[in-house]
Amino acid sequence: SSGINAEYGGAETDNRKCCNSCEDVRNAYRDRGWGLESLGAIDQCKREGIVGKANANKEMCRVKGNLKVSKVTGNFHISPGKSFQHNHAHVHDLKFLSEFPINLTHTINRLTYGEFVPTQVNPLDNHTFVATTLNTMRQYYTQVVPMRYQGLNSEVVLSNQYSVTYHSKTIDLAKASRGEQSGLPGMFISYDISPLMVDVTEHRRSFTHFLTGVCAIVGGVFTVAGIIDSMVYNSYRAFQKKLQLGKVN
Repeated sequence: SSGINAEYGGAETDNRKCCNSCEDVRNAYRDRGWGLESLGAIDQCKREGIVGKANANKEMCRVKGNLKVSKVTGNFHISPGKSFQHNHAHVHDLKFLSEFPINLTHTINRLTYGEFVPTQVNPLDNHTFVATTLNTMRQYYTQVVPMRYQGLNSEVVLSNQYSVTYHSKTIDLAKASRGEQSGLPGMFISYDISPLMVDVTEHRRSFTHFLTGVCAIVGGVFTVAGIIDSMVYNSYRAFQKKLQLGKVN
């Protein structure tokens, strides 16, 4: 098998003899806990045309799924780069971003916590963020409130509603690698679950309630019309009296 070029040698271990592909090289460096400075300097990556493909594709992606989380404060995120565990920490391989910075423009079509409720409007549904700089970190802070919803069919749904605030910043990878800046490019959603619960119940108004409302509206119209008629009549009478007394030219 072919090996890594001289500059990037030494990643082989007793359990891994590398490397035939660019992915093998990246995995070998990941297992060593090393970072790759440039994919373009690796023979395997150049041979596979990884650099040219990354520049030409301008790829986008669509993410859909469900997550089960504990009912405690937490977060989840979508971030570029392969993720792995290193020294009991969750980290991402972001070395390639120095050559291929990423545009984090995105649209959230729907984000719900729990079962879908037909009448509920979530603040992040159809939300679009347009990144004005590359390698942006977009953070959403959601306050989740448990909800009990009972529809017209008396079916009870236990779900959640939430409010949201958001913030974005540009990540300088050089500063981040030196520990001078925290964070990494991607979309991060934090959630904090409230100890309170909202109870929502749908019900139809009865016909007698509707009839009472109609009568109230009709009565209000007649009352206002009577007041206007009285004002016009009294004004006309006063004007007529002034005419009879010759006080109006």
